[in-house]
Amino acid sequence: MIKEAAVENFTNVPTVIANGANRIELCDNLAVGGTTVSKGVMAETQKYASEHHTPIMAMIRPRGGIFVYNDTELKIMETDIFQAQELGIDGVVFGALTDDGDLDTEALEMLIAAAGGMQITFHMAFDAIPIEKQDDAVKWLIEHGVDRILTHGGSLDKPINESINQIKETIKSANGQIIVLPGGGITKDNVDQITSELGVAEAHGTKIV
Repeated sequence: MIKEAAVENFTNVPTVIANGANRIELCDNLAVGGTTVSKGVMAETQKYASEHHTPIMAMIRPRGGIFVYNDTELKIMETDIFQAQELGIDGVVFGALTDDGDLDTEALEMLIAAAGGMQITFHMAFDAIPIEKQDDAVKWLIEHGVDRILTHGGSLDKPINESINQIKETIKSANGQIIVLPGGGITKDNVDQITSELGVAEAHGTKIV
């Protein structure tokens, strides 16, 4: 079981690794859902994590709020991906949508190209895609080599137990071709029950260990 801990900055990284996290999603500003950390934080976290054989997934998000980005913001994201790659970060976490809630395929193609050779997680922007469009989104992400989709199965306002059926629909769409990573409200107390019910081998949370 891969327990991916979402961690803000470096401060708690040693603790969560010691407590059993075997992958880290590295963020700043978790209060807004996570943004990109500084180069210094990324470098020190990568150094520590590699010494403890723990992969790092770096959040690539220039600000909180909606997942519709302008050209300047996308250029910032591309530069941050190059920086993460230069520092030896294992993977990156990002998402980009249009005003209509579709995948911003042009932006995503650019970001995916920048991340060449790194793992890619499409983050909870997925949950902002209208349900009737999600199956097509999954297919596009598979075709473009994205490794996993982080999803709560709906609004974070509702407990993950109420989103299980929608996450199962995403798993069905994925058809074993892309990892579906459940997150949002998964804790060390419910992780075994939720992963068992969904039949998944990875889970994500801020309190997963």
